[in-house]
Amino acid sequence: MQPKLKRITQKVPTAKWQLRLYVAGQTTKSLQAFANLKRICEEHLPGEYHIEIVDLLENPQLAKGDQIFALPTLVRRLPEPMRKIIGDLSNTEKVLVGLDLKSHQSSLA
Repeated sequence: MQPKLKRITQKVPTAKWQLRLYVAGQTTKSLQAFANLKRICEEHLPGEYHIEIVDLLENPQLAKGDQIFALPTLVRRLPEPMRKIIGDLSNTEKVLVGLDLKSHQSSLA
């Protein structure tokens, strides 16, 4: 059984990495995206991240601000520039490249 999504995880006020995960309810895909993101952050950004979960079933108006068209979508708000990754975040290499934690060239090697 997977954990329920929480509003905010790993509250670090001065976090260098500010991430927002847009989901639509407590679906399997949403829960998997959250679990994958948390695992990746714990492995690669311990103590340096802040995750905000935005459930668009509860707050659909919030999709407009970050121009969200598919779910789940991860938005890296900090460090700039903003980046987006769509999907359940199960491909760790793709997420690391998307977050700019790993260069595209090293992922091809």
